[in-house]
Amino acid sequence: MRHILIVALFAGLAACSPQGAAPEPADAPAALPPGRPAIYEAARVGPEEFVRALYAVHATPGASMGEPPAPGQDPIYDRMLNAMIGADFAKAAGEVPTLNYDPVCDCQDSEGFTLDSVTVTRAGPAAAEAAVVFTNMGETKRQTLKLVKEGPMWKVSDVLVPGRQPLTEQLMTAIS
Repeated sequence: MRHILIVALFAGLAACSPQGAAPEPADAPAALPPGRPAIYEAARVGPEEFVRALYAVHATPGASMGEPPAPGQDPIYDRMLNAMIGADFAKAAGEVPTLNYDPVCDCQDSEGFTLDSVTVTRAGPAAAEAAVVFTNMGETKRQTLKLVKEGPMWKVSDVLVPGRQPLTEQLMTAIS
């Protein structure tokens, strides 16, 4: 008889238990708003997440990259591209450097920005290319970001825009 009471008690408790999905753990990270912290976090996840985070800043009204690092020290670019950007800025010596725009959006300003497509092709465990189509100020643009993984983070190593020299070639010409 005692066993029947215990079984009935557990059956009653089970019937009162909540059904459905388990609640999300309390320590799950919250999604970061578009900006540098979100880009740095996405750079640790994968090349597509990194690229989407780069463009989310432009596509989100009111989002900001915040105060930029010194020229040549931006963690979104790889070591070689950063070295070229730093040399371009130093050579300009108070004049307008060759890279006087944001190469990610191929613009100085963004308005009505939409990321239309991203297609990432892996070239190995530490290299990828992202073919990107976006619209800014009513103009649809296409470009390819060459990506490399330095340490735990994906970074931009070059920007290819149809009809132009790659960004690295433009910078090498300027600093030579």
